[in-house]
Amino acid sequence: MKWIASAAFGMEGLTGRDLKRLGAEDVRVLNVGGAEFSGTLESAMKANLWLRCADHISLVVGEFPARSFEELFEGIRRIEWADYLARDSAFPVRARCVKSVLMSQTDTQKIVKKAVVEKLKGAYGVSWFEETGATVQIDVSIRGDVATVSLDASGEPLSRRGYRTWNGEAPLRETLAAALILTSGWHPWQPLYDPCCGTGTLLIEAAFIALNRAPGLRRPFAMEKWPFADVSALERVRREAQSRSDEGQQREIRIAGSDIDPEAIELARRHIRQAGLGGRIEVEVMDMRDVVLKGEPGAIVANPPYGERIGDRRVAHVVARQLGELSRRCPGWNVYAFSADMGFEREFGRRADRRRRFYNGRIECEYHMFENGTPAQNGGAHTRGGRK
Repeated sequence: MKWIASAAFGMEGLTGRDLKRLGAEDVRVLNVGGAEFSGTLESAMKANLWLRCADHISLVVGEFPARSFEELFEGIRRIEWADYLARDSAFPVRARCVKSVLMSQTDTQKIVKKAVVEKLKGAYGVSWFEETGATVQIDVSIRGDVATVSLDASGEPLSRRGYRTWNGEAPLRETLAAALILTSGWHPWQPLYDPCCGTGTLLIEAAFIALNRAPGLRRPFAMEKWPFADVSALERVRREAQSRSDEGQQREIRIAGSDIDPEAIELARRHIRQAGLGGRIEVEVMDMRDVVLKGEPGAIVANPPYGERIGDRRVAHVVARQLGELSRRCPGWNVYAFSADMGFEREFGRRADRRRRFYNGRIECEYHMFENGTPAQNGGAHTRGGRK
């Protein structure tokens, strides 16, 4: 089967790399939108459970030219929908049209729905479908006059891990937080500290990586209710992921953070508990100017406030300066800061050694990486460091 793991701009390569690690076949990173791969239903279940930076997993059931609504209708009707939909399945349709002759998403949805119904009438010998059963979401993307028809295997976006039910100001999406951790030079055996941790998303995603925890372990996926899915096989994949997580839970991790906002820290503590990481991540209320990191050097990873997000560039500049001062107080520690502030490096007091562009929602941001040496030089044994 052909699958698509959709991902936001800048995360396509990370998604492709993780698919290869999972054993997916024919992995092809797309210029925009994620990566394609081949595999079984079990392969897609692994992708749902383990991909840290992808948004959705979809099963491709058809691809064909669609330069007119007649061509779209016939292309949809050629698909053997009874292979995917039961007699009582609910099958809502979503459509997206980009740079094509057909640009009306509403009309596209109506045509696709009608064509699916016509095909199912012949398969099941009925003229009306109640759609009272499990939902199988049909997605149609028309780009450059080519229609790609797929089934959403994830349901809720993969960024919704299930641990974050309370949000503070300007929360960082979980998939983006994981991408920042994976792109940094931090290794799981090193200490990691976030001095403006907010509600804790960066810290939790780092802990999932360190503990080999599948980020989707505590949530359901749409494909588990597909009428053609082998539920017992999918459950075995989930149990295997749980077993790997249980093994990883025995590892020592040194992940901590602080924030000047007491309400944010209270939310961070709740999220840490909900993620099953109670007692594994330390967070406390503290002004960044009072943070001193001692012991073995590691990584300072931060998503500081930036003007476009909080409407105050002066505050963003102050926080950038404080991060620079923190870096100078903590020799040997690498700093990884994500910001849309164009003056970040000037305020920090140093040019970044590496940069990477990501988007936080619609805001274009730069990931600034200030490294004092290669990541390997900063690694070491697991000895617990202290902090003030």
